[in-house]
Amino acid sequence: MTIIKLKEITLKLMKLNNTPQGIAGGVALGVFIAILPLYGFHTLMVIISAVLIPRVNKVAILLGTNISLPPTVPFITWGGYEIGRFVLRKNYPPLSEPYFKHLTFRGVRELYYPLFVGSVILGILCAILFYFITLFFAQRLKKKKA
Repeated sequence: MTIIKLKEITLKLMKLNNTPQGIAGGVALGVFIAILPLYGFHTLMVIISAVLIPRVNKVAILLGTNISLPPTVPFITWGGYEIGRFVLRKNYPPLSEPYFKHLTFRGVRELYYPLFVGSVILGILCAILFYFITLFFAQRLKKKKA
């Protein structure tokens, strides 16, 4: 595939559902996917979402997933886990250096459930927040162009 053809495809994707709501929905969906602790499956989830949810901007989904970059992943993981611990009210250990020094594979499996539950909640909250922030700026940009 040549660079020119790739550029044409990218421009077509950007124009699909280029409404403020479509862009904001794409960013929100990308943020939600990025926060989920399904490591290694984010790209697949983005592709499936882009195909199954026609009203969102496809490029915006990819842009939204950039919230989960190496500098932010520890904070997202910690936040998701702590929310999961709070919601589940089970005696899950707090994340700390001494705990990680003695962490086993079984320990990782026990940590995953509160991480997943908390990440879903955190993902929904962040997706809502990013939806409205993006919608605000996309609407302003559209008015400026008009």
